[in-house]
Amino acid sequence: MAKVEATGTNPAAMSAEELRKKALELKLAEMEREDKIKSREAKKHSEFVEDFFRKHIGDDERAVIRRVVTKAAADGKFEAMVYSFPSSFCTDSGRAINNNLQGWQNTLQGKAKEVYELFETVGRPQGYTLKAMVISYPGGMPGDIGFFLGWEPPLE
Repeated sequence: MAKVEATGTNPAAMSAEELRKKALELKLAEMEREDKIKSREAKKHSEFVEDFFRKHIGDDERAVIRRVVTKAAADGKFEAMVYSFPSSFCTDSGRAINNNLQGWQNTLQGKAKEVYELFETVGRPQGYTLKAMVISYPGGMPGDIGFFLGWEPPLE
């Protein structure tokens, strides 16, 4: 019969107390890692909310919208999603948009409201259309809202 050395690295040679301690240390390290990830995600979300409600649509965002529209048109499409945001950023949590109610645009806030106003002043006069739709339903509830810019010719 082979002789097994009693070392701290051989699990068979560890006492139950040592194994419990090792398991606890691993669990604590995992919890610390998860806390760091949650903290990073919370900071990122906070920065996104701050940007959405306090800053304005800039040249970079307008350039992205132009690129998205240009790419969609080059692909033979007549519509492109040009902006999205959480439904919770609407004053009614996206209810009016989800139900396609008149006046849904009055529930917009922050950059979403600015994008809509930009559409009204620049897009609509040039023949574009804009529709807002709920694009995700986590847990069966409205999640994100998407703005879809269209340029399909009107039906005659």
